[in-house]
Amino acid sequence: MMSTVALKRSWSQDLDTTTLYKLLKLRVEVFVVEQKCAYPELDGFDLLPETRHFWLDDEGETICTLRLMEEHEDGVKSFRIGRLCTTPEARGHGYTTRLLQAALAEAGSATVRLNAQTYLLDMYTKHGFKVDGPEYIEDGIPHIPMRRG
Repeated sequence: MMSTVALKRSWSQDLDTTTLYKLLKLRVEVFVVEQKCAYPELDGFDLLPETRHFWLDDEGETICTLRLMEEHEDGVKSFRIGRLCTTPEARGHGYTTRLLQAALAEAGSATVRLNAQTYLLDMYTKHGFKVDGPEYIEDGIPHIPMRRG
């Protein structure tokens, strides 16, 4: 029997504690444990009123997540994608693409920025992102700023 992977989306204030815990747990498992990167995961942005969380639920297990934040500069609203990650077992099935497409649909025609781990440059390019600055090292990992729109 095939499992059904459900796309979920929530405003920060509508997340229940169990779901928030699952999202944070996945992010820590991927970024801190798997990538051996000590960084401030609890950065205060997850609970901002305009932050949206997207995730894929596979029969109660969170297998992929993404955070979409609003940014405002000179009265213009734009978005920032971050904390995108997938469990090792769920990689290679198009789940990252599914979440990215949902977040980009929500952003509409607004500019969307992200700081990509450099090895993911081609993946983001396929979704219309372009390099938007020089490569830099963050927490020991090469990143490159990118934008769409």
